[in-house]
Amino acid sequence: MKKKIIVTDGISENAKKMLDEKFTVDLKKGISPDELKKVIKNYNAIIIRSATKMTSEIIEAADNLEVIGRAGVGVDNVDVSTATKKGIVVVNAPGSNSVSVAEHAIGLMMALARKIPEANFSTKAGKWEKSKYKGIEIEGKTLGIIGFGKIGYLVAKKAVGLGMKVTAFDPFTADEKFSSLGIERADNLDALYKISDFITIHLPKNKDTMGMFNKKELYKMKKGTVIINAARGGIIVEKDLADAINDGQIGGAALDVFESEPCQSSPVFNIDRVICTPHLGASTEEAQDRAGTMIAEQVSDVLNGKMATFAVNVPAIGPEILEAVSPFFELCENMGSFFAGMFEGNLESIEIGYFGKIAEYDTKFLTNMILVKILGKYCAEGINLVNVGIIAEENGLKFKEVKSSQSQDYINLINLTGKGKSSELSISGTVTGVKNKPRFVSIDKFAIDMVPSKYMAFIRYEDIPGQIGKIGTAFGKLDINIASMHVGRKKISGEAVMGLNIDNELIPEIIKKLEKISGFDNIKVVSL
Repeated sequence: MKKKIIVTDGISENAKKMLDEKFTVDLKKGISPDELKKVIKNYNAIIIRSATKMTSEIIEAADNLEVIGRAGVGVDNVDVSTATKKGIVVVNAPGSNSVSVAEHAIGLMMALARKIPEANFSTKAGKWEKSKYKGIEIEGKTLGIIGFGKIGYLVAKKAVGLGMKVTAFDPFTADEKFSSLGIERADNLDALYKISDFITIHLPKNKDTMGMFNKKELYKMKKGTVIINAARGGIIVEKDLADAINDGQIGGAALDVFESEPCQSSPVFNIDRVICTPHLGASTEEAQDRAGTMIAEQVSDVLNGKMATFAVNVPAIGPEILEAVSPFFELCENMGSFFAGMFEGNLESIEIGYFGKIAEYDTKFLTNMILVKILGKYCAEGINLVNVGIIAEENGLKFKEVKSSQSQDYINLINLTGKGKSSELSISGTVTGVKNKPRFVSIDKFAIDMVPSKYMAFIRYEDIPGQIGKIGTAFGKLDINIASMHVGRKKISGEAVMGLNIDNELIPEIIKKLEKISGFDNIKVVSL
């Protein structure tokens, strides 16, 4: 008896033909959540796009489901955690829409520069307002690209062909990727802001990027800068953007994505200098066909007992190895997140060392967990445990594992070291107790014993009397509770590092106040 697949958001004809050869395929476009919950138990696979929401409730009712196929990149509409617990594979189609999104970003930029939408409406209304819609040329202008993954790279390639100057920012992409197009690499966002006439955003939506472009960042940009976002909604604070445009700080914007979708209302809707499209980045025949074909191949593989190429939640790892390395999962995620938050400059290489008993096992899965947390901060290509190695290589990032069964001070030790041209950061960690509690035991070669927490602060300072008191006093004056404090040093009266577990997130304004009160100007804050 053929296995059954339900398709709820449509799929290309080529993809459907592929599936029809081996499976029973039911097209149920527009099915309601309640109806889907009733019938999902009859299917072995479901293929969706962005409209269908695979909630925990629906997944729990899916007694026979083996695979959820998302014909696109993002899996925000799938409760991956519930699917994983039920042993359901979740697959997506990364890279299928890269060309379409890149072209849409370029199209939005040109439409803004030449005021095409306004001129179109005016002309069709019977007006002939030629002088009113004088635009600007993009040739010779500077395009700043934030996020230099596959889509950012394609945007740069097309912009160079249009005669634009291009600069890009992405700390976790190697220099070779920038030099291959002959474009400038920005060392930080402020440097990109100063020279960009247009800025296009190609970042993932995560805790680091949500609300990233707020009033503070918008007012750092060159006056009159035009912004394009065809990545993810919520990265730009729409109210702050509207205010900045009305104030004349920002020259205009084009948004394909919004804080909430479908979007019926936004502060930018009534501003003439803003172009809005309903998340059309991937809406081309070619992208839809590629996504459908990719997802059909993967769903077919899973239903036939094979490993999917782009499985989001089920990496290739045997039960024996899983049992051995699973105690280190939380530690590796913490180390990757910590590194992404602390590293300064442009990263060129990563070395991950496994020492002690852990070195006897296949640690590729642990390495991938660390890389996902590091690259996921800026990578917009739907990075996961399966494809992270490929994406790291595409970005030109060099990474390697080193192993030794010898470990002087710990039964197991993991060391993470990242290097750039002018910067280096190293972290060492282990697990302790029956619950395998993660601990940082070294930061930049300073010995320290610290349990990671959601909010942490780190300070490097000269090891002289009174320094710890200054920090405690500054935090106390601002009513910030310190849960615990850890100090590491290499020698008496030398340089030291202090790590603080704190109860609340520190916003930039509070960090500035802390630095002013304490006298330390290098307080680094990390959120895991």
